[in-house]
Amino acid sequence: MHHANRFSSIPSASGGIARLACARVRDAGRDLAQMASRAGLALALIDEPARRLDVATQIKLLDLAAHELGDEHLGFHLSQDFDLREIGLLYYVMASSETVADALRNAARYSTLNNEGIQLSIDLDRGTAIALHYLDVERQSDRHQVEFWIGALVRVCRRLTNNRLAPQQIRVRHHRPELSAGLKNFLGCDVHFGSYADEIVFAAGTASLRSVAADSYLNRLLLNYANEALGKRPQPRSSLRSRVEEAIAQALPHGQANVAMIAGRLGMSRRTLARALAEEGVSFSDLLAGLRLLLAKRYLRERELPISQIAWLLGYRETSSFTNAFARWTGSTPRQFRITHGTRSKPFNGRRAVSEQGNRSR
Repeated sequence: MHHANRFSSIPSASGGIARLACARVRDAGRDLAQMASRAGLALALIDEPARRLDVATQIKLLDLAAHELGDEHLGFHLSQDFDLREIGLLYYVMASSETVADALRNAARYSTLNNEGIQLSIDLDRGTAIALHYLDVERQSDRHQVEFWIGALVRVCRRLTNNRLAPQQIRVRHHRPELSAGLKNFLGCDVHFGSYADEIVFAAGTASLRSVAADSYLNRLLLNYANEALGKRPQPRSSLRSRVEEAIAQALPHGQANVAMIAGRLGMSRRTLARALAEEGVSFSDLLAGLRLLLAKRYLRERELPISQIAWLLGYRETSSFTNAFARWTGSTPRQFRITHGTRSKPFNGRRAVSEQGNRSR
């Protein structure tokens, strides 16, 4: 029964992002069937827009598409020019809301209709902050999906107000090369990569702006539809393992990724945390080492990141400590790994990152 419950909680998505990426692959004349097969997906499912996809499959498909197209910012690029109405019911609920604050609260409530692996939260005490949280999906496996969501949310806020709103800040957890001038212009600000959160922060007054398409009658009608759809869909729950990994990822650069600190952040004792993780078949030390190894390999492929900075990002005060740990994990030094596996022309290889994530989770 335990395994059946876990299987039923696998989060799904509408698949719209994956289908946008597949359309670009087709337009580029690449072998879409082969790419879909490598993602473990039947090509027929891509051509059926009503069929939902596993979120993990969508993430893998986006990585493969980015590799095929040579586009390390595919998520942002996909979010630039698609028709916002393709978002579906969620978009119309937001557009018909009275104010931006109302629209964002509705987005937070109903975002899982589009993607059960992403939950939005809104914080109006820090300006107008929109944060994205991953549910039952390992955040470290993704880059393009979260970037698409950020770009799409910026566009929706602009459409709601008929105003080219510029965020004060955009933060994402993963690392990237610097954005192109075109993407900075599209987003309206730079992006802080390797941050502690995935979030967009607009000015405080943004929340009170009225939606140009506000329609209270239509909004009530659409909310009824959304509530009905939400009631039919099982609510995803974040596993303890994913919450621990997320907390570790946040604490690593600060050198605070120890079991006592993480247990405190999750509101439990060290003993309770250890017992709960054991029930999921894993230990805290295994999660810490596995996450460090995954991130270390990813960072080492990005040649512009100095090894001393990678050591700091992984919570090591001394580069030598990181070097020794990496040698224990892999049998080679960080420099040797970079020489063998680093990307020479550009610091991106989504296919390898996905493969490693899949191997670690199996």
